[in-house]
Amino acid sequence: MMNKFDRSGGEAVVQYLDSNLRVVKPGAFVRCAVTGAEIPLDELKYWSVELQEAYVSPEAVMTRVNGAKSSGNH
Repeated sequence: MMNKFDRSGGEAVVQYLDSNLRVVKPGAFVRCAVTGAEIPLDELKYWSVELQEAYVSPEAVMTRVNGAKSSGNH
C-alpha cells in the first residue's frame, strides 16, 4: 500500500504498472488525461498501463476507451 505523499510537490510524475504505480517524481497529484482534473495520488484508482495515463473516474476511462476506438483500428 502507498504511504502518504508529499503534498507540497505539485504535480507528480508516475509510471503506471499493472497492479501498482511507481512515483518517479514526488508530488501531491496527477492530472486526469480526459478531464484535466487534479487527482490526489492517494485517491488514484484508474489508469492505463498501455497509454500511461491517469483517470479521475470510470466515466473518464470510458470516454478515453470510446474515443480510442473511434480514432483508428489496430
